[in-house]
Amino acid sequence: MQLTGVRVHPDPPSLRGTLELATLIQRFMANPRFSVLDLAPVREGGTIADTYRNTLDLARHAETWGFTRFWLAEHHSMPGIASAATSILIGHVAAGTSAIRVGSGGVMLPNHSSLVIAEQFGTLETLFPGRIDLGVGRAPGSNGFTARALGYKTDEEDFPKQLSDLLAYLGPTAANGQHRLPIAYPGAGTNVPVWLLGSSTYSAKLAGQLGLPFAFASHFAPQLLLEALAIYRAEFNGSQYLDSPYTIAGVPLVAAESDAEAARLATSALQRHLRLIRGKPVLVPPPVESMDGLWTPAERFAVESRLGAAAIGGPDTLRVRLAGFLDQTRADELIFVSDLYDHQSRLRSFAIAADVMKSFAHFPS
Repeated sequence: MQLTGVRVHPDPPSLRGTLELATLIQRFMANPRFSVLDLAPVREGGTIADTYRNTLDLARHAETWGFTRFWLAEHHSMPGIASAATSILIGHVAAGTSAIRVGSGGVMLPNHSSLVIAEQFGTLETLFPGRIDLGVGRAPGSNGFTARALGYKTDEEDFPKQLSDLLAYLGPTAANGQHRLPIAYPGAGTNVPVWLLGSSTYSAKLAGQLGLPFAFASHFAPQLLLEALAIYRAEFNGSQYLDSPYTIAGVPLVAAESDAEAARLATSALQRHLRLIRGKPVLVPPPVESMDGLWTPAERFAVESRLGAAAIGGPDTLRVRLAGFLDQTRADELIFVSDLYDHQSRLRSFAIAADVMKSFAHFPS
């Protein structure tokens, strides 16, 4: 499927064989990492309970397929996305799996007290040691009306202080005294890995200055991806958290046995993004044979701009697409979003992506 509009990168050139593809990948990655970002999508005709069962089923499969982490994202007042109580869902997934890392991608920190988030994730880390990630962002994860109901802190200057407090709460107890903070109990001394998430250069610069790992939301806002990654790497200071820069890039994913079937399945995602920009509920709709007549030219441009980083196709198309994406971004890890109408099709999409990513590590050098 060919998407028009703003792209993260042009379609990669035709690759003339496996050795050329291997060179492209091994320039940056000897052992590619890949992960899942789950938005707990509710489909038309489905229930929230169905979604939670499917989320856990996906996580269990992802664990067996070699995915590194399984993240859930905070959203509020959005019928169709059921991950509002993010830390509770993380506990649900972690309890039903055994090895995969589970975390937030992310918690929207200005909606919360840093102390409460430290206590929640300190509890999770205590229950599931060595498996919890805490990704934080600064958007409300909602509309303005809902943000006000959440008590969202709108002052941009507050966010670095909130983030600094969060890191202190999760660090050694002695550090809390230095920062004149109460003790997060549980939380103190758990050192839960904190990731900074963003869709702008602001978050990239802050993550680099603090020496934190950085995840860019290119699964819905790819326009600033390359600029943000460059700023993050240029600003990076080695820290107690990380010696060298580490980046994750989000990729919308629709993989199937053929390009034609992937293009058909992708119409669910296209319709969903169309509903989002129209301010409508984003329940996952069934696929359609064509989007013709469903959107205006301006809406098509807006939707396809949001999906500029998408990898849509059969295994061979996916391999070339992801190779080009890795070549241009030099991302250390890709995190895939694949919100399809049928759960089995969704599982297959992630399974194909896992096979493609693992194949990159097996090319001869």
